[in-house]
This record gives sequence, C-alpha cells and structure tokens, in this order.
Amino acid sequence: MGRNHARIYGALEGVELVAVFDQDPSRAEAVCAEFGGEPVATLEDLAAQCDAVSVAVPTEAHAPVGGALLRNGVHILVEKPIASTEADAEALVRLAGETGRILQVGHIERFNPVLRELEERLTHPRFIEAHRLSPFPNRSLDIGVVLDLMIHDLEVILHLVRSPIARIDAVGVPVLTKHEDIANARLQFESGCVANVTASRISPERMRKIRVFQEDCYLSLDYQEQDGKMYFRDGAAIGKKEVEVEKGEPLKLELQAFVEAVTGRSAPAVTAQQGAAALEVALEITRLIHAAAPA
Repeated sequence: MGRNHARIYGALEGVELVAVFDQDPSRAEAVCAEFGGEPVATLEDLAAQCDAVSVAVPTEAHAPVGGALLRNGVHILVEKPIASTEADAEALVRLAGETGRILQVGHIERFNPVLRELEERLTHPRFIEAHRLSPFPNRSLDIGVVLDLMIHDLEVILHLVRSPIARIDAVGVPVLTKHEDIANARLQFESGCVANVTASRISPERMRKIRVFQEDCYLSLDYQEQDGKMYFRDGAAIGKKEVEVEKGEPLKLELQAFVEAVTGRSAPAVTAQQGAAALEVALEITRLIHAAAPA
C-alpha cells in the first residue's frame, strides 16, 4: 500500500512527493527511484521535510509511528484500521486534537464512486448485506479477516445507518492462520436496521458487494466493478434501473480528499473518531469470535 500511496502522490496535482521512510532502506530507495522524492533515515527526518504523511505500516505500528509524526507537527493519513487496540486509537484521536493536526483514516470504500450513488438514494435502511471475499493475501497476517477486510464494510455501514448498535452476533474460523480467516457478523441497530456482514480471505474468487434494502427500493452495488442496480416499487410491479457510476480510482480520490483537508479546503472525509468507532465494533466482533471458539 505504501508504494501505491507514493505512486499517486508522485502524480497528484498540487503535491510534491518529498521523502519516503522505510525500515528497509533499499525499499525506500526503490520507491523513490520509481516515483520521486528522497529516501530518509528516520521518522524525524521525514517529519522535518513533509507537511503531510501517509502511514502505511503494519497495524501494530500505527500508534507509535502515527503518534511520533503528530507530535512532530505532521498531518497524517493512517491506513485502516486506525490502530490495533481501542486504547491506541483513543491515544491517536487525543493527540490529533492536542496538536491540531489532521488525522484521516484510510477507509478506502468511502471514496468508491458506487458509495456516492448509495448515499444519494438511501434514506431509511432496514436491511444491509455485505460480502467481501478474496484469495489468501500473504499480507496483513498479524490481524484476522475482521480487521483486515470486514472493517471496510463495518465503517461504511456505521456511516450509512448512523444509529447505536443494540446487539452483535458473530462467528469466525481460523483456516490458514492463527486468526479468523472467514467470519460473519450480524449487527442489530437501535433504529431497527439489521446488517449481515461476511468476510473471507480464503475464497477462490474476489467479491466486494453490498445490498441495501429500504421500504421503497433495494440497491445492489459492486465495489469491485463500480456498477450497480436499483430495484423499486412501480405500482403493483418491481422496476429496475441501472445505477450510473462515474468510475475512478478510490485511493486517488482518498488522497485528494486528504490533501484538501490538510490545505483547509474541507474536513477529513473519514475522521479519527469514525475510524476509532469502526475499530471498536471490529474488535468486539473479534472478541465474540474468540469467546465462541472451541477450547
């Protein structure tokens, strides 16, 4: 992900890719040779040269790396999840407030053009079904599939429903790692909405889909293909309409939004508080999965 961030920063209008830091100096040198900027030896050197930084490191390092950059006066975009624990997330949120720096969280699906279509049409969601499946990634193995994949859909669902959660039921199974590699969660909201969320990183196919039902229509959207369909009541029949989506690269849109927030043109699209709320739900699902696991 860090390489992809560098690729986009290197081409983004109004942005200069100044420096890259990596624990592996040869990796930083390779990224800079490809996209621009200079490799630096320490986080402090990075902070001294940059106004804003993407933090694309293993989840357990989000808090120490993000915290060090904030304390050095840098605006940061932290890849999801915001941190590995609620305490670390709270510390980052607090530090961003104390330093007055922007802390945006990299929940990339919020920038997928299909979500914009969903937001425009959604008024009162009653049932949401989300599936996020992928082959085994050989990355992010320090966390389970809930924090790796499901958290994308959890953050989107919290954003859409905007109601406190009344109950969570969850099940998960470890297959190729010590963490859950496939999981399902059912969220009941105080508003009456129910969300059924499935994530797998051991699937032979890739799928990123969400379906939202409300009284007057049903929306089926495909994040991966950036297209969708809307079904609606048409008298005594059901009508169908293709959802027109202006396609784009979500990561580019995410980094553009980060730059706009840093330059004061807009508020962060996914705030530190929203990232922390998604983490809290994901960790509760993980705890429920572990509690239900056979001894």
